[in-house]
Amino acid sequence: MQSNRVTIVDVAREAHVSVGTASNVLNRPQVVAESTRRKVERAIDKLGFVPSRAARLLRSGNPTCVGAILLDIRNPFYTDVARGIEERLGQDTYSLLIGSSDSVRERESRYLKLFEAQGVAGIIAATVDGSGKPYRQLIERGLNVVLLESSFEDLPVSSVRVNNTAGAQAAVRHLVELGFDQVVMLNGPHRIRQCAERLAGARQALADHGLGPDSLTEVQVDQLNSMGGEQAARRWLENNRGPAAFFCVNDMVAIGLQRALTYSGGYSPVCNPIVGFDDIGVVADRAVPITSVRQPTYELGHRAADLLLTTHAGQPTEHVTFVPELVIRASTLPR
Repeated sequence: MQSNRVTIVDVAREAHVSVGTASNVLNRPQVVAESTRRKVERAIDKLGFVPSRAARLLRSGNPTCVGAILLDIRNPFYTDVARGIEERLGQDTYSLLIGSSDSVRERESRYLKLFEAQGVAGIIAATVDGSGKPYRQLIERGLNVVLLESSFEDLPVSSVRVNNTAGAQAAVRHLVELGFDQVVMLNGPHRIRQCAERLAGARQALADHGLGPDSLTEVQVDQLNSMGGEQAARRWLENNRGPAAFFCVNDMVAIGLQRALTYSGGYSPVCNPIVGFDDIGVVADRAVPITSVRQPTYELGHRAADLLLTTHAGQPTEHVTFVPELVIRASTLPR
């Protein structure tokens, strides 16, 4: 794969300084005048220059690591995805570096810069940034990228995902068929593709049953984990009581919701059916096992790593979409 990576010579030329001065800004900034240092730093930012452990590895022609940026490595869903990535990389003797963005753009950006500086062979990313801009810059600099759980039409990168819309439709259809015409959805920020797509699927399921937009109440979850789910549920409970059907953007949020309902003293799966998304192992082991939309987590990671290792610059991109499956458990007992 031909590299378009920026060198220290390019930085020096852009800043109108010598290569030695540009190098000093990186290695001995205290010996460079502040005005000159700022010129060089602006050139670095403009050109996207990455200092140089990466350059040494690229010259050797033998990068041995792949970086993966996941939304929350504490979530067992991403643990299973990482296992799939790691095992496929191991078949070709690559190692895996993992960063958890915690759904924060700045953390995602920091890991992208870190992985590029480390000279990784490529990056697999569940992106927080809905613009795709940081990945466009990486691709322009010759780095191989595969997106996990999202894709961008204007980016020439392969992707692996599930059909989130279809999964959410199945979840909400199930709740409507239990006899509920109002659904509460605990959802994360719409800039995260999965959250937006699952919301669209929930709305479509209600529309398919002749129910209007006011049949869905969306409750914002600040963190896509059990604590975030519990906090969102407690906010909802401050103004609402009685029967309600719940669809959660992921299983960790569903666990937090179930905990809040239980602590409130009135939880019943008949009156408060809950459907999650991901089907992580722990939901089947709850006191009231949670109905969930199953994703093939290991396969998602394995396929993403396979695409990264087998698709190179100039080749057609490939977009793999898995079909999720609704797994019904006791949290949605018939009324």
